[in-house]
Amino acid sequence: MKKLACRCALSLLLAIPFSGQSFAQNNMEKLQDFRQTGTELEIESIPQDAERIEAIRKNLERIQLPPGFKIDLYAIVPDARHMAVGTNVGVVFVGTRKTKVWAVTDRDKDRVADEVKQFAPSVKFKFPNGPVMSKEGVLYIAGHNRILAFPAAEFFYEGPDVAVAVVKDQFIPLEEEYFNHAFRVLDIGPDGKLYVALGQPYNVFPADKMPMEPLGSIARLNQDGTGWEIYAHGIRNSVGLDFHPVTGELWFNDNQVDGMGDDIPSGELNRAPSPGLNFGFPWYGGGSTRTVEYKDMEPPEGLVFPEIEWQAHAADLGMTFYTGNQFPSSYKNDLFSAQHGSWNRTTPVGAQIMHVDFDEDGNIVSSEVFAKGWLDEETGEYLGRPVDVKQYLDGSLLVSDDLVGAIYRIYYNGESQ
Repeated sequence: MKKLACRCALSLLLAIPFSGQSFAQNNMEKLQDFRQTGTELEIESIPQDAERIEAIRKNLERIQLPPGFKIDLYAIVPDARHMAVGTNVGVVFVGTRKTKVWAVTDRDKDRVADEVKQFAPSVKFKFPNGPVMSKEGVLYIAGHNRILAFPAAEFFYEGPDVAVAVVKDQFIPLEEEYFNHAFRVLDIGPDGKLYVALGQPYNVFPADKMPMEPLGSIARLNQDGTGWEIYAHGIRNSVGLDFHPVTGELWFNDNQVDGMGDDIPSGELNRAPSPGLNFGFPWYGGGSTRTVEYKDMEPPEGLVFPEIEWQAHAADLGMTFYTGNQFPSSYKNDLFSAQHGSWNRTTPVGAQIMHVDFDEDGNIVSSEVFAKGWLDEETGEYLGRPVDVKQYLDGSLLVSDDLVGAIYRIYYNGESQ
């Protein structure tokens, strides 16, 4: 019965044909027909080395949290970037900026992972940075230039061969593929559509490249791959988005222009309540700061400015609205956002988790630091670089760190620290 259900789910996703590349070399045709690919049954796994665990936990003693909150190591996961949490077993699927996706499993349910292994080794990935899990249990993964769907991912992930469908292929021309700002993030809106952020490759793209769309935008499409459209315009490089659980509005971070100084331009937290809005790039480099390249050009009318101007160069990435019940009720429907940390600021900043307090109507009340300590302010050394924040099944928060190669778990136990 399980196989029959999986076939039915997969057949719905296969309504659109292949396009572009030859997928035979990637085993896609075999996998879509539930045939074996000959991939080795021995799947690469990551040892949860006791000595390294002890060293990471020692660094976590530096992390400062509000009273009653604690942090611990959840798993050692190389290059850990954006995450998706399974709806049933609670497998955490972790994207990377390389060629692998990891499946992280807590088998004994002690809230520390027992197993970290490669997901879908028979599939060839390129920059599989952005996974998201639908409420029906379909895992979607946004790579550099395609979106794949894995029906019943928590059922198939134990083996090397998985059910898979191509949702969208080559949303940018092959000749425009690039490595800068090339790592996609993906989410599912209350309308059931997939939303994908497509960063553009330049610091400020040249005028003769305008318009660059779909690069420098957020696009949306149906889960079967149809209905592709640009939802939000004028975006430099968004690497974090989510939908407010009450209003259903899209919120997203945007990383802004480099090379203008330590303190400008600001990063952005933006609100997109409707399609078609323009958020100002490249005329504005972040917040109200005009770019040098476009300072003499008249910006379009009706540009939308950010709801929060984050600290310049903090590199705001993954974010999630909290809907769980483990944290105190004051955190309900609030936003948690990861700051990866600066790469070229004279005095480093970031490497922390921000908390944004919202009122009942979905408006911002205030913002503050929620978790910090990954930056040694005396030496300027990063001891960790948070990438993404996701809510786990029990209402705790998972935080990925691509510098350490780890996932942390922040939980509330009601005891003052």
